[in-house]
Amino acid sequence: MGKLYEMLKEDYRIKEGLKTCINCGTCTAICPAAEFYRYDPRKIVDTVQRGNDSDIEELLKSDVIWYCGECMSCVTRCPRKNGPGLVIMALRNLSAKLGYFVHSEKGRQLYPLTKIMTGNILNYGYCVHPDTFKWEDHVESGPVWKWHTEHLEDNFARLGANFRGEGPGVLRKIPQESLDELKSIFDVTGGTERMNAVEKFSEEKAREMGMSIEEYFTYTFGHCSEGHLNEE
Repeated sequence: MGKLYEMLKEDYRIKEGLKTCINCGTCTAICPAAEFYRYDPRKIVDTVQRGNDSDIEELLKSDVIWYCGECMSCVTRCPRKNGPGLVIMALRNLSAKLGYFVHSEKGRQLYPLTKIMTGNILNYGYCVHPDTFKWEDHVESGPVWKWHTEHLEDNFARLGANFRGEGPGVLRKIPQESLDELKSIFDVTGGTERMNAVEKFSEEKAREMGMSIEEYFTYTFGHCSEGHLNEE
């Protein structure tokens, strides 16, 4: 067994998600991502089980570990109660920790996702927040959503939300005390360390690609080459 495999085994998700895989392929058959992407969770679990460092490193640098939607359909169908989705989470975490994610197109999208999602959580207390959702970044949402983003306060008031308001209610302003607690949770659980690692390796990759970190953010957020989908 290799060093990378030993590092993976330290992740509780490997302990809970990889038990007695018989390589039956049920996880692939039920997987929604496998229907659209060139993605086979059975092969990924098989690769991890072999424990070969070069094969695991190839996985950590690949696009395939970023196709999973973490829906856990695999867990509900596996006859041995394995969790390929948990194995994927462990692989993603190690890829982020070691900086291997910047070697793949889908992996590099971890940077804008991390900046947006964790930024929303730490600054607003929500994973998605209207104040940071720019229609220009999601033009596929159409003209109705564009109009909605231009009339947020009026629309949320009509819906009965407490948008940016004090006290209870949907989309209320989260007290600073609660935001500070969230930051402490990130610090203690390793979330802050992971955020810093993603930023560090992404900045290095941006320089390698001849981009500023702002250009890199925009590029990785919207760029998608061919070859990821089954029909391509």
